[in-house]
Amino acid sequence: MMNLFRMTTRKKIGEILVHQGRITPEQLNEFLRIQKETSTPLGQILVSKEILSNEELANLLGEQLGIPHVWLRKGLVDPMVVHVLPKEKATQYQVVPMFRVHDTLTLATADPNAIFIFEQIAKITSLKIQPVLCRANDIMDAINESYRQDAAIDDIMASMEDDDIDLVETREEKATAELADMAGGSPVIHLTNMILLKSIRDGASDIHLEPQEDKFRIRARIDGVLYELMAPKFEMHAAVVSRLKVMANLDIAERRLPQDGRIQVKVDGRTVDLRFSSMPSIYGEKVVLRILDKSQAVLDLNQLGFEAEELETFKSLVRSPNGLILVCGPTGSGKTTTLYSAIHLLNTPDKNVVTIEDPVEYNLAGINQNQIMDSIGLTFARFIKHTLRQDPDIIMVGEIRDRETAEIAVQASLTGHLVLSTLHTNDSPSAITRLLEMGIEPYLISSALLACLSQRLVRSVCPECKTRYFAPKVEAVELGLAENKQVSLVRGKGCSACHDSGYKGRLALYELLQMDEGLQALILSNPSIDVLRGYLRKKEKSSTLKDAGHRKVLQGFTTLDEVRRVTTIDM
Repeated sequence: MMNLFRMTTRKKIGEILVHQGRITPEQLNEFLRIQKETSTPLGQILVSKEILSNEELANLLGEQLGIPHVWLRKGLVDPMVVHVLPKEKATQYQVVPMFRVHDTLTLATADPNAIFIFEQIAKITSLKIQPVLCRANDIMDAINESYRQDAAIDDIMASMEDDDIDLVETREEKATAELADMAGGSPVIHLTNMILLKSIRDGASDIHLEPQEDKFRIRARIDGVLYELMAPKFEMHAAVVSRLKVMANLDIAERRLPQDGRIQVKVDGRTVDLRFSSMPSIYGEKVVLRILDKSQAVLDLNQLGFEAEELETFKSLVRSPNGLILVCGPTGSGKTTTLYSAIHLLNTPDKNVVTIEDPVEYNLAGINQNQIMDSIGLTFARFIKHTLRQDPDIIMVGEIRDRETAEIAVQASLTGHLVLSTLHTNDSPSAITRLLEMGIEPYLISSALLACLSQRLVRSVCPECKTRYFAPKVEAVELGLAENKQVSLVRGKGCSACHDSGYKGRLALYELLQMDEGLQALILSNPSIDVLRGYLRKKEKSSTLKDAGHRKVLQGFTTLDEVRRVTTIDM
């Protein structure tokens, strides 16, 4: 173990900070001058100048030695390994054995220079030691948690209070088969409630219950990214799925065909809708639950992430008496939220607002909401035809999927109605070409279309672990700045509040394409996507999704890595 440290090439702390953009070379020279004059260690100077915290200094010392830094979250400590070191020694040394690979023990420590302690633990365990840096508070919490008597999952579930989560709409359970008996059992109910409760409280948008070859994996999508919540025994899978089917009024005996349903639960005094979807796989049924928590929904255009000028332009467009407005983007980019926010703005007593959705995601007071039912022939196109006989002022169509729906939506917008809808396209110009490809006449698009709004969701930097750094030259150039321009950006270090990701919450990037006379004339020539993008590049104030992302980076809301992740179109 000692040879590992002695052979490691040390980088100087100052060099590391300059490389990270935390300080400039000029600042480093000044700090080195102070060090020489006062004989004070450089690390202490950096802490006193508030360049580093004590924790960050420890992390840098670890980086010098090649010791990685991790967040000591639940699931990283193997309960079968932790007892290789007695609790009193772990407490004395403030370390936690995390896991073992062959003859190497990974050890959590807050002190990267504790080489003597590593040697002592190597003698006690007869294993090679690989240290990793963690926060001291997390280590003490892990010691208290890991060395107590192992708690079975049933005990954890039993500790939940009965009023933590309630089923709003259910049916009487009929114990006509073994699965029904299992689904009604207390441990299964508690486990199911725990999955729902934790996911809802963590702000998840989806829950995935996935049977694998050798385990039952449960993941939650938080801020657009999937995180593993837990992995109960595989034997629990069929019972949990059956319990959810009982809650959704579905057939628990049918496991060969996909099923869809709805569950309503009450959590912390509020009602939450869950959309159930099952799909048969080779290891059993995979279930995805979409969480629709109205209390967490932002239905205010002012809070979605629009730039000030862009917001006022969009508001004026949605207040138009007639015309077609399309919101574009891939699945999960927030299109429906933007449409709901626009409808919320327009919802006044003197307007008849009608929505046609699949499905209706949130119930909005004062809005006439309708859900299509393909199984009985009640499609988007047919619903729009009947809606036009209901004296509507504003029609929101959940999605334009085919030529017939597109034709009726365009005709409705030309006959005195404001029509809002969505299209699955990558950017705003692509919405125009998609309508042309569907067979809509160019002159109809030119006359009806008011604007196309393309959007993406990016994760916001976590406020709990936000830190600033000076952007390297390559990032400054990517942001459209001069190579020698010094700019301070933000990023998250990762903490327990953000699942060690450095991000918490999301905001939208927008690309607003407003029709003008030049664009209307261009559409009449049935242009290609390249021609449209070429035209927009020449326009003043033309802004792409990537441009919007770069502005959010410079404003300190998100990072370049996140903007690169969600923007693929380069106009």
